[in-house]
Amino acid sequence: MQEFIDQLPQLAKDKYNENKKFFAKLKKKPPKKLDHIMQELHNDEFTTTDCLQCANCCKTTGPLFTGKDVERIAKFFRMKPRQFEDQYLQTDEDGDLVLQQTPCTFLGADNYCSIYEVRPKACREYPHTDRKKIQKISNLTIKNVAICPAAYNIVEKMKAQML
Repeated sequence: MQEFIDQLPQLAKDKYNENKKFFAKLKKKPPKKLDHIMQELHNDEFTTTDCLQCANCCKTTGPLFTGKDVERIAKFFRMKPRQFEDQYLQTDEDGDLVLQQTPCTFLGADNYCSIYEVRPKACREYPHTDRKKIQKISNLTIKNVAICPAAYNIVEKMKAQML
């Protein structure tokens, strides 16, 4: 698994133009059952993919934190939301609340998340491959292909099935 994770950035780079063209076509004329197809591909992939063997998303990128995320996680820590923000978050160049550092502060050495029950919405939905109207988040999906082995596999299977 680690070897594949290490190769992902280069594999994604090699497939970048192909993926861009594919998603551009998908945006212009999405198949009628695209949401259903994506749900199936996502579910099939996650019968064999164990995120605890990887956690590359937690090691290399940080999620966006919504106001609701901050409130929920702060409550979990018995902190005031402002205190949680000051201790763990920063505002990025886009004005979004993100972690102050990567890997994620809440990721353990065993790849378990210490706030899993209350984790941010962005973490719960990652890698976003089961989202409705995936063609509308193509840039995010293409970015995630370089980070998440499951996203890479899903996009490759998606292209094979739809081309």
